[in-house]
Amino acid sequence: MINVQDLTMRIGARQLVAGASYRVDKGMRIGLVGRNGAGKTTMTKLLAAQSVAQGASQAVADADETHGLQAVEYEGTINCNGSVGYLPQDTKVGDLEEIARDRILSARGIDALLARIRKAEERIATTEGDAMAKALDRYTRLDHEFTMAGGYAAASEAARIAAALGLPDRVLDQPVGTLSGGQRRRVELARVLFQQPDTLLLDEPTNHLDHDSVLWLRDHLRTYAGGFIVISHDVELLRDTVNQIMYLDANRGVLDVYHLGWDAYLRQRAEDEARRRKERANAEKKAAALRAQGEKMRAKATKAVAAQQMLRRAERLLEGLDEQRAAEKVAHLRFPDPAPCGKTPLRASRLSKAYGSLEVFSGVDLAIDRGSRVVILGLNGAGKTTMLRILAGVETPDSGEVVPGHGLKIGYYAQEHETIDTDRTVVENLRSAAPDMDDTQVRSVLGSFLFSGADADKPARVLSGGEKTRLALAILVVSSANVLLLDEPTNNLDPASREEILRALGTFEGAVVLVTHDEGAVEALEPDRVLLLPDGDEDLWGEEYLELVTLA
Repeated sequence: MINVQDLTMRIGARQLVAGASYRVDKGMRIGLVGRNGAGKTTMTKLLAAQSVAQGASQAVADADETHGLQAVEYEGTINCNGSVGYLPQDTKVGDLEEIARDRILSARGIDALLARIRKAEERIATTEGDAMAKALDRYTRLDHEFTMAGGYAAASEAARIAAALGLPDRVLDQPVGTLSGGQRRRVELARVLFQQPDTLLLDEPTNHLDHDSVLWLRDHLRTYAGGFIVISHDVELLRDTVNQIMYLDANRGVLDVYHLGWDAYLRQRAEDEARRRKERANAEKKAAALRAQGEKMRAKATKAVAAQQMLRRAERLLEGLDEQRAAEKVAHLRFPDPAPCGKTPLRASRLSKAYGSLEVFSGVDLAIDRGSRVVILGLNGAGKTTMLRILAGVETPDSGEVVPGHGLKIGYYAQEHETIDTDRTVVENLRSAAPDMDDTQVRSVLGSFLFSGADADKPARVLSGGEKTRLALAILVVSSANVLLLDEPTNNLDPASREEILRALGTFEGAVVLVTHDEGAVEALEPDRVLLLPDGDEDLWGEEYLELVTLA
């Protein structure tokens, strides 16, 4: 389990939280909430890193999973006992050549034993005589060892979890590097859940999950025997699974702990805010009256001491009051005015793509007219992200071609934030995307996306998923793109930021090609066409397609 005492975290001059103390024990199901950039991801990364340092976890053995902590300074104590499983937002971890099934099984260390069994099987099939006899003997011993270790039961359990998360056998038998972003995310989630740790740290676990997988995950967490902290903007997940809420207030740098479920927390928080406002209003009224009286008495020498006492009393009235929460800041987003272009700025002809022997899609045609709005639908692994990467010129098709039209300017938002250079600072990333803008203009744009002061100068590698989303959107804003390619743009966003991007999406005058599991994003876009993958069928948009969005 995890015990945190007097934790203070800061990045540079910015203090994320001060004096936070809490525990994560068996049966404690905690929802960690707060606006994007408050420090939720940084806190869970720190807990995961400490669990590794103290030998409490196996599932976070990949150093990359806690990258970005170099700039984080902290004080206080973090004690981790038992096993800890960590699901980061960024799932670009592990060996890309590793088979997905082995990646999941590695959480309990049985992947190595399976690899030795496979090698023995290969020796049996390719040798004769004494060599074959030795291989058979080795296979028998390894199979017995695997059985005694519960390997077959564990492998069956891993397959069950993977299937519940929408990972069929054909996907599990592929190298991790050939999987889509959504599939890799599911593999990492399956791996952490298969580990069955004492404590789970889950950062946006519903990202890229379809409707059925989300329902399964809710049921799984609701009955989870250990403790967990989950960061999520999925209100239904929080409502169904958590029995405590920790609210990280970005304005005050305070972690408020509520031993309540989601709905009770919302009511309590509203009552707390109403109480704070009332107490402050009463105190300010009394303090104003005391100040006014004290100022009158100041003029008389005989009453100067009494006047000073009144003024000090007025100050004390305002001291010690619970600080009233300031309204959460929200990035103000407006997509760029599209640059002039021809009637059809982007056209794709007979596109095909395969990874090894696995064909993703074949012979897909698509024409993006000026101002058109297209949604790409398909199950995870159908090639939605691959299609956007090909249209953006990031990836090359096996056959077919992408033909740019007159005046084409593409703005590409990648779900894995590949457009952000993590070795550069926030301001350097935006400056490279808009070389014609001076420093004042660059910082003004970043300020509208809540990167002001020191936040604009911090390295991109320390950003949370929500902050990376804001930076990637800021890069789009300065692009003057007339065709936006958007891959899951609402992932990792708090509700207020999500509403802002949906509003901006509805008012953009250029063309949009959208991949999303978010029904609200599709409704805001008001698409005119849909492209169904992997078959490549194109159709006019109809409401009947909306129910496929969360399933795809």
